[in-house]
Amino acid sequence: MHQNSTLKKLSEMLGISISTVSRALKDHPDISTKTKLRVKELAAAMEYEPNTYAIQLRTNQSRVLGVMVPNVANYFYDSFIAAVEEEARLNEYSVLIMQSGENAAVELENLNLLRRNRIAGLFVSLTTETKEIKSFLKLNDIDVPVIFFDRVPEFEACNKICLADKDAARIAAEAIIAKKKKYVLGLFGHLNLSISKKRLESFKETFEQKSPQTKIDIAIQLNEEEAKQITAKKLTAKKRPDAIFCMGDLTLIGVMQAIQEKKLRIPEDIGVITISNGFIPTLYYPKITYVETSGYKLGKLAFTRMMSCLAGSSFVRELTIDSILVEGGSL
Repeated sequence: MHQNSTLKKLSEMLGISISTVSRALKDHPDISTKTKLRVKELAAAMEYEPNTYAIQLRTNQSRVLGVMVPNVANYFYDSFIAAVEEEARLNEYSVLIMQSGENAAVELENLNLLRRNRIAGLFVSLTTETKEIKSFLKLNDIDVPVIFFDRVPEFEACNKICLADKDAARIAAEAIIAKKKKYVLGLFGHLNLSISKKRLESFKETFEQKSPQTKIDIAIQLNEEEAKQITAKKLTAKKRPDAIFCMGDLTLIGVMQAIQEKKLRIPEDIGVITISNGFIPTLYYPKITYVETSGYKLGKLAFTRMMSCLAGSSFVRELTIDSILVEGGSL
């Protein structure tokens, strides 16, 4: 519905100037208590709301934060967004959420749209196609801080909020070694991402150092369907793995579909461990053992860093969330 209860309308009905109405709504000390009460009562009756876009143009201050993720349906990103929205509400900010769909061109279009909407700051997790971040860093030139999270640039000096990716993979490998598994299938994501590279490197190094006799079979998959197909093929081989490591929740979903179709028992026939935000592993019986990488905790930390940047912090930082092993019954 079109809102016609503008400052001008209020001033006409009250017979006072627009500036007086504006100052009364802001509790300016030069305005009498009686006038403030009249203005506020009429504004409430007319359901007056300030034009936030006009305020932004006039003051050059925005109260909108942007969040861009590859896929909003991903439970990890959903929990990250929930944490950011909670903190934004407490700090009187609103959140504009965009989805790149793993497409670098869409990511750039979204970035331009967010910029035109005069966001105060941006949280972004990059696509698998993103090759450079100059367009993002240009926001810093107009005092709009950018916080990269989860999927972060590998080398650039910028604000990054990360999971402890190397530690997460190491903890998972050590849990497998503790169970004395002999043949492990490790499923990892796109190697364009630093997150995948770090986890793969740490996973392999841990076995090389602590259990070199264990056979490690590494496969790269980009979605749950590929994870299912790879797993199904390995499970039909003459010698199948006795444990499977999943790099994330979507990988786990595909792996579990293949295992269930083969009617294998967990952990008697095959062990499973994953890196996870924590929800998907609880959907299976027995619950899947996982290394926690919390999107919610990451969102809280990212927002704290954003507030520091908006308050004037000009140096860049890379912060991490610790990973912990959560025992299920799958290994």
